[in-house]
Amino acid sequence: MHEHRKGQLILALHGAVTCTADNEIWIVPPNCAVWIPGGVPHSARATANARLTYLFVEPGAAKLPEECCTLSISPMIREMVDRLAREPADYPSHGHAARLARVALDELVDMPRERFNLPISGNAKIRAIADALTVDPSDRSTLAEWAKRVAMSERSLARLMIRETGLTFGRWRQQLHLVVALRQLAGGASVHTVAAELGYESVNAFITMFKKALGSTPAQYFVERRALPPSILKEGRHE
Repeated sequence: MHEHRKGQLILALHGAVTCTADNEIWIVPPNCAVWIPGGVPHSARATANARLTYLFVEPGAAKLPEECCTLSISPMIREMVDRLAREPADYPSHGHAARLARVALDELVDMPRERFNLPISGNAKIRAIADALTVDPSDRSTLAEWAKRVAMSERSLARLMIRETGLTFGRWRQQLHLVVALRQLAGGASVHTVAAELGYESVNAFITMFKKALGSTPAQYFVERRALPPSILKEGRHE
């Protein structure tokens, strides 16, 4: 865990990166970015095939969110940030790079947010469940079974989950599966492999979940972002 005085935008050009900040896990698939305001402790872990670009923003330089979030990044912003990454940190304040930075920041303010985060809470019992399911996301234990593991009643755990994360246990676990799936798929894993790792009985069941959550199948999702891993292409026949 570390923090920066400046705000930080982590943009995934290829592959994916997972950030932990503000008691939440944020997944950054291709052509998306996570925004981390200055002074927020965070950590980041990239897939082996990832290519990332970082943009550091002075506090108050733009009306960016005051909390962490994942932003969808337009092709124009992607190219502008990639261009700015080649400039020295002390570029002139009235030169071409400064004008480019101003336009990029103005555009970033209008980029839509994506729901690629998993609230994990600072509560020790919720954190224990999150840690266990992160290690073994295929675990299909019921809420009652998890309640026994953390020494709570089922009703108490259900209330705690909603209070700490804002989601029911079922919705929270589905969001965890989505975060894991995006990371694995962007890292080059096949749809078949990801479906098995998440404990789905069939590839089609996994694709149905993915489509309901994001509005498109895994292959369509990555095609739209012009970041289709070969493994996704191979699995296209399942869709």
